Amino acid sequence: MKVLIISCLVLIVDQTSKLLIKGLEIHSIGLNFRGLFPGQRIPVIGNFFNITFVENPGIAFGLDFGDTFKLLVSIFTLVACVLLVYFLFKNRKKGLNLRISLALILGGALGNLFDRLFYGLIYGYAPMFYGKVVDFFDIRMFNIYLFHHMVGNYVFNFADFSVTVGVILLFYAYNKERSQDKDLDVSLEKYLAENKE
Repeated sequence: MKVLIISCLVLIVDQTSKLLIKGLEIHSIGLNFRGLFPGQRIPVIGNFFNITFVENPGIAFGLDFGDTFKLLVSIFTLVACVLLVYFLFKNRKKGLNLRISLALILGGALGNLFDRLFYGLIYGYAPMFYGKVVDFFDIRMFNIYLFHHMVGNYVFNFADFSVTVGVILLFYAYNKERSQDKDLDVSLEKYLAENKE
């Protein structure tokens, strides 16, 4: 279960980057770090890559279906995190790629779950489970507007990136294990056929 260190690192990097973007004030200890204001955009690579502070009240791509749905998403993410820990434990003797992929997905899920669970309380705008997810990596592929929303503009965070890399690695690990299982089956069939007599 050493791969849980990867999940912890993803969570730490994700939350640190979000606090740098959003800022944080704790009057009791005199901490007053100003982040970006919502919508503020800092160009990094021309118009292609920017740091843009966006708070996502819903799920992927800013889809928001109301408070009941937001609560369900938070609960679903919490259950998914528990299941990912279980799958990591269950597959602790499997290939490293599989375990790393699950750890990356878990770390990313925990990062966004933390936002949903606690940011509303920390920043004083919503009860527990109703917080907004902080996004800031802004990649602009092309500018096409569809239903008054720009298509081709992706704003995400480190947790989202980690989940995406984890899912890609999971497909790779799964296909590699299937390929190895097929090779083993063919070798076993060949051995049995040769030693039939």
